[in-house]
Amino acid sequence: MSFATNLRCRECHREYPLAATHVCEYCFGPVEVTYDYDGIRKAVSRDGIARGPASLWRYAEFLPCERESAIDIGAGFTPLVRAKHLGKALGLNNLYVKNDTVNPTWSFKDRVVTVAASRARELGFEKLACASTGNLANSVSAHAAAGGMEAVVFIPHDLELGKVLGSSIYGPTLVKVQGNYDAVNRLCAELAGSYPWAFVNVNVRPYYSEGSKTLGFEVAEQLGWRAPDHCVVPIASGSLFVKIRKGFDEFAKVGLIEPAKTHMSGAQAAGCSPVATAWAEGSMNFRPQRPHTIAKSLAIGNPADGYYSLVQLQQTGGSCGMVEDDEIVAGMKLLAETEGIFAETAGGVTVATLKQLAAQGKIDADEVTVAFITGAGFKTGEAVADALKPPLEIDANVESFESAYRALHAAAGVA
Repeated sequence: MSFATNLRCRECHREYPLAATHVCEYCFGPVEVTYDYDGIRKAVSRDGIARGPASLWRYAEFLPCERESAIDIGAGFTPLVRAKHLGKALGLNNLYVKNDTVNPTWSFKDRVVTVAASRARELGFEKLACASTGNLANSVSAHAAAGGMEAVVFIPHDLELGKVLGSSIYGPTLVKVQGNYDAVNRLCAELAGSYPWAFVNVNVRPYYSEGSKTLGFEVAEQLGWRAPDHCVVPIASGSLFVKIRKGFDEFAKVGLIEPAKTHMSGAQAAGCSPVATAWAEGSMNFRPQRPHTIAKSLAIGNPADGYYSLVQLQQTGGSCGMVEDDEIVAGMKLLAETEGIFAETAGGVTVATLKQLAAQGKIDADEVTVAFITGAGFKTGEAVADALKPPLEIDANVESFESAYRALHAAAGVA
């Protein structure tokens, strides 16, 4: 059973029923789900969780909907990889990579959508909708199809082809909007007031955002029931960044792990870095930016959880880096060449920031550090294609291969 009790405003703490609402009527602050932690403490155990399904629904007691009504296409419980080769390259002795590229639609968005879609269906909605930079549109389209619901997804007009195809295959109504993500999001906020649809990142956002904390649950379980010392997480809206820590805190609250002060560090592209810029300036007030970066999945110039991300950076002793487009491409290549993981541009941002923070001494070499890789690289192949070495072209005989192979090594200075 779900132990969700109500919605509560983060600012004034007024409480509301578990309905489709995301803003406090009194102070206009965001609302989030609260739980009966005493009930959860009695209902869960490490052994019980370990016997659960190999998906995020092994943590159903911590989620705001019933396991029996879940629209479950297998999101979550993704690999935590001991990244020895990447760690050696960066001077980090205890580095792990949380590989969410292997989710059903190849990004962490399957976590938030399986929860949002399941709760939306419990609330009686028949249509799922969203504003998306691509990955969310893919996941909403897939979960709607699996749940027998209609999908209407709104995306910026210049989205990468891989992400457009990754939604279209599931048969949604796909709407390209002239403008960036912030324009798309404003449109959906207006439409949510008129259309009786579940906009996963608007009117059912409190439930949607709860899916992200399952990354914290999984990392703690996969590390042997402990929180890491340091996390490096890409920041778009900021919700993922904030909710991973909530996962650690909730596990500690019910006694599954010991309380720990995990340093939470953020990663942003320089071309869309409102949180990182504010952090560098020593300010708790970010200024919205117009995005201009290859990391389109992070291109949110006015992040909903930007302020809360800054609060978390301050509270946990973390840091926040920003990296240029060429560093992003280099990060994608480094992760692939060292650990065999092909990440999208957001993963390049994470790895490049990890490298930056390690070089600056902001991550201790012996800290147990987890870098979160949130989406697969085939969705954003255009970003890295020109930086890759071309294949050898030969005739179909041994002599042609040996000649080309010798020339390749001679050019590289290899004996």
